[in-house]
Amino acid sequence: MIKIGLTGNIASGKTFSENIFKSYGINVISADDIVHDLLKNDKNVIKKVTNIFPKADIFENNLLSRKKIAKIVFNSKDLRKKLEKILHKEVIEKINDFFEKNKNENTAIASVPLLFEAKLQNMFDVIIFIQANENIRLKRLMNRNNYSKEFAKKIMDAQMNEDLKLPLSNFIIENNQDEAYLKKQIHEIIKNLNIL
Repeated sequence: MIKIGLTGNIASGKTFSENIFKSYGINVISADDIVHDLLKNDKNVIKKVTNIFPKADIFENNLLSRKKIAKIVFNSKDLRKKLEKILHKEVIEKINDFFEKNKNENTAIASVPLLFEAKLQNMFDVIIFIQANENIRLKRLMNRNNYSKEFAKKIMDAQMNEDLKLPLSNFIIENNQDEAYLKKQIHEIIKNLNIL
């Protein structure tokens, strides 16, 4: 089985790309979905996360609010590192379980936004990076999450620069154009890897 890591900086089009791969019948797991599930349902993780922010209001409707947590961690590198330390361990475990469950498939994909930041390259046989221009990503992030330009830039600046990630990737998908062009590139990668 070919273990594929799909990554890209924030608002590069990972979720849309995940769905294109899924349309080919390829199983995909998303680190974002894992984190969402952990923060909603895992009592142990909820407790650990709550302990990082003892005085902060990070709940909404009795659930941990990702938006409130984001507002805090993107203004404090120290708190962000503490949060990532808790979550990365859990995410790695879930991805390993996912690959184990799919070991009889030709391939399986894990979509991991912080793949390089968390130094997870060795978990994968192939890494696909989705590249999009900074201005396009900034607009997408502001529109999608209703963030101010200043806060959106803060989130983008917290990630490793794209230029450092490109040489570490096996395939690069350019997502500055339309959906058809994105689909065409993904189709070419699937053909190139001979995974269907």
